[in-house]
Amino acid sequence: MKSSLTPPHGFMAVIRGMSVCLFAAVATFSTFSSFPLQLWAQSHVPALRLAKTIELAGIQGKFDHFAIDLSGSRLFIAATGNHSVEVIDLKTDKVQQSITGLGKPHGLAWIAATGRLYVSDGALAELRVYQGDPLALAGTIKLSEDADDMVFDDAGSLLFVGHGGADAANPASIAVVDTEHFVLLKNLPVATHPEALEIDPKSRRVFANIADSNLVAVIDSGSKTVTTQWKLTKAGGNVPIAFDEGHRLVYVACRTPGTLLALDARTGAEIASQTAAGKADDLFYDSSLKRVYMISGVGEVDTFQVDERRALSPLEVLPTVPGAKTALFVPSQNLLYLGVPATGEHPAEIRAYATSALGAKP
Repeated sequence: MKSSLTPPHGFMAVIRGMSVCLFAAVATFSTFSSFPLQLWAQSHVPALRLAKTIELAGIQGKFDHFAIDLSGSRLFIAATGNHSVEVIDLKTDKVQQSITGLGKPHGLAWIAATGRLYVSDGALAELRVYQGDPLALAGTIKLSEDADDMVFDDAGSLLFVGHGGADAANPASIAVVDTEHFVLLKNLPVATHPEALEIDPKSRRVFANIADSNLVAVIDSGSKTVTTQWKLTKAGGNVPIAFDEGHRLVYVACRTPGTLLALDARTGAEIASQTAAGKADDLFYDSSLKRVYMISGVGEVDTFQVDERRALSPLEVLPTVPGAKTALFVPSQNLLYLGVPATGEHPAEIRAYATSALGAKP
């Protein structure tokens, strides 16, 4: 005899049917809802993707600025802590030459037309020029201590080199060097030690970060004079700098606090800003993707997008290694070369990151 609490057979069949339909619906929803995520995961690549690593066994200490010889497939690296400039053959990814006898090499400039490599040495207080195969010292110009970054004005064959600022005996200046005759034409006084320099090739204006004074000095290369100075208001400690011809912007990365600023290249007005990592030391603009790459010594590369309204948007943060603070972006190769100092048992290395559009297929 059936219990009065037992449901009739037909009722149980309905319940089972409803359960099957509900399970099928959930399974179908799960499959279709995960499909876009699966598709995105298959197609997405980061803004910076590691393409290769070049090991630099035996190189100690930090790196500073880079330069490249495109026709000769050579990468030059100021190995400041190693007191050398390392020349890497990019065809073999091996060190081709090590230029020794240096104190603290900082800035580098390779002039392809003359086949000369210029090296600023902060400890020796010199600008050095090397030429030949292998590269050999061909001349020196005396500068103040802490000779640092440099930028080349191709139209005038002029090299601008920041140096000095430690004391009255080493005044903060930007040297103007005639590269055809390798002579110092003049020193342009600035408020405090000049950090990074950049140039607008069309107007031949040089922009120099005067970090300790929160200034950007603007130099007219034609007249070899400082024409104006822009005082930063939203942040200070502006070390690296980059120029964006398309948007007519000058980007400066500040350390106090960590901030990326976009300045109008005509007036110096602060157009946009974004919070960024501290200890910024290098900065590059990628005109093809309209992006800014900021290299920070805390151990990351911050990527920002620039839109047509000249606004900045953070895209990605690439973790690297603390102390990996300088790099070189080579637009023709779509590569960002990052210097990674030796740590413990891990040798120094150069990491080459390929740039790519977010969401693009590898």
